Amino acid sequence: MGCVQRISELETLVLPGVILAATGGQRTAPFGIGIIETNGARLCSETCEELFTIRAPHGLFALNGVDIVGNGSGSHHQLRKLNYRIDAMKTATGKAGGVYLYANQQGCDGQRLYFDGCSSVLVNGEVVAQGSQFGISDIEMVLATVDLDAVRSLRASLTSHGAQTMTATRLPVVRADYNLHCRLCIPTPPRPLKQHTCQEEIGYGPACWLWDYLRRSGASGFFLPLSGGADSSSTAAIVGIMCHKVYRAIMDGDALALGDLRRVAGEEVAPEASLAAGTASIPESLKLRTGVLCAAGGGMHLAVARLDDGGWVPASPAAIAERLFHTTYMGTKNSSKVTRERAEKLAAEIGAYHVSMTIDVVVAAMITVFAALFSRTPVYASQGGTWSEDLALQNIQARLRMVWSYLLAQLLPWVRGRKGFLLVLGSANVDEALRGYYTKYDCSAADINPIGGVAKGDLKAFLRWAAVEFKYPSLADVVAAPPSAELRPTAEGGEHSQTDEDDMGMTYEELGWFGRLRKVHRCGPLSMYTRLLHQWGQGGAAIPAGGPLSPSQVSEKVKRFFKFYSINRHKMTTLTPSYHAENYSPDDNRFDHRPFLYPVSWHAQFRAMDADAAAREEESEAANAAAEEPAGAAAASQ
Repeated sequence: MGCVQRISELETLVLPGVILAATGGQRTAPFGIGIIETNGARLCSETCEELFTIRAPHGLFALNGVDIVGNGSGSHHQLRKLNYRIDAMKTATGKAGGVYLYANQQGCDGQRLYFDGCSSVLVNGEVVAQGSQFGISDIEMVLATVDLDAVRSLRASLTSHGAQTMTATRLPVVRADYNLHCRLCIPTPPRPLKQHTCQEEIGYGPACWLWDYLRRSGASGFFLPLSGGADSSSTAAIVGIMCHKVYRAIMDGDALALGDLRRVAGEEVAPEASLAAGTASIPESLKLRTGVLCAAGGGMHLAVARLDDGGWVPASPAAIAERLFHTTYMGTKNSSKVTRERAEKLAAEIGAYHVSMTIDVVVAAMITVFAALFSRTPVYASQGGTWSEDLALQNIQARLRMVWSYLLAQLLPWVRGRKGFLLVLGSANVDEALRGYYTKYDCSAADINPIGGVAKGDLKAFLRWAAVEFKYPSLADVVAAPPSAELRPTAEGGEHSQTDEDDMGMTYEELGWFGRLRKVHRCGPLSMYTRLLHQWGQGGAAIPAGGPLSPSQVSEKVKRFFKFYSINRHKMTTLTPSYHAENYSPDDNRFDHRPFLYPVSWHAQFRAMDADAAAREEESEAANAAAEEPAGAAAASQ
């Protein structure tokens, strides 16, 4: 709202020449916080952030008789947060009456954020119109007819409204000779709020972000190292959902989406050819909505895109995936047959161009060079090697997959007789990033990552949903399998005994708690320990499956997390830019300003935790002993 002392003033703004010419000689215009008064209605606006502030302007606007408040917003998507915005607008118009016009951006901001639209119209605390939250169209109109008499009737019924109006600060008014009313219009009735589930948000938000990124980047598709595990399968499923969104938009007559797809896929139609007669295979209902001269995404050039221009039109979402999406299973002798088959099945269900390969010869070459240099050959711990040898052998496999990913991303279009390059997709989730449970510069080092801000638990729920909603049944098998890096030799019989949770020393559920408390609630070791005592201890609200934890058990888990959090904190500096879905995503420095060097020991905090845990357990043992003593004495007397 600007400076309080000047809230009742308007400045005189000198207009530029182009506006001077368009208005026929108007040289100045009032500028500042003021009301536009038309014939029959008063209008004003507030900014995106002002809707949520303590002294939100819409309250003062209502006391100044403003009927309609506009909000040109720039609100980014975050899981489970849409209701926060809608509730704020319901409250704003419900307690003081009024019409609220909420227009939000939709699309990728060129970085990690996706603006999720949902432009809406609310009247007296009720939603009467709502736009889509996730879409790929560049323009969406949200229309509603509102009854301004209903606004005034509500305000007249509130005694306090009239009293507060008498003492409210008066805002300046600018007259506009314009009619907003219609005598015979029927008001749009209230409607239920459409709110996506968390699983839908994970699917649709990153999918729209990926499409915006792809069409504006100049790339010709995506490449994903597909391991058959939950993380890479989630990324693959999101790309599949992107293909569904693009296909649906094209079938609905979106000429811009078709033009963008053709350009990215290398199937553009020459402008002169696109004006030719259409094909009979296109339904008449779709022909009526085509023939639009549109700018290709990214403003690269103009293209005419028509469903009936004789050019390529995808027959299905899988046909889009076949052009844009490339996946490769990069196994070693430590990989299982099960994960290879899961990767192949999922790629086939989505329609991706898929290749399976082994990289043992490359891994062996690296070890051979090392052995020639030092006359020593590292072996796994299960074969008698040290921890350092074991970890180095695991990491070289992971890092070579990154090298192969970028080689394939550059050459696969050439292999297929096409032009361009592919963007490499990462698939490390937010919990593993916070813990540092990944190899630096392995295949998690990519161009962009659609799931880097999503928790493992949410990803599992998403996979179950996508398996049914998009008919990717292999995802159900992915969820059922215990997560494993498959970097150590398999046990006898070919089954893998290496699991991620065993390697980390904590469950993904515990890791989710650590991440939220560390990032969102800004907890250090001691405050995190204190909070988790109330959650995981006796009578807590989130007791683990194995039962309540003792103070010393909680202390040990927190210390383990902070130990590895500190050791691996440097990895945050090289994280792949990720879709922003949670406030505790660590890769974006706009949301995490903490240093990347911490003392691993945390001396003072760890000592305080251990002392507190010991005191609590000693007190608990004394209380239990005191409770048992009378019963024991009674038994002795009998």
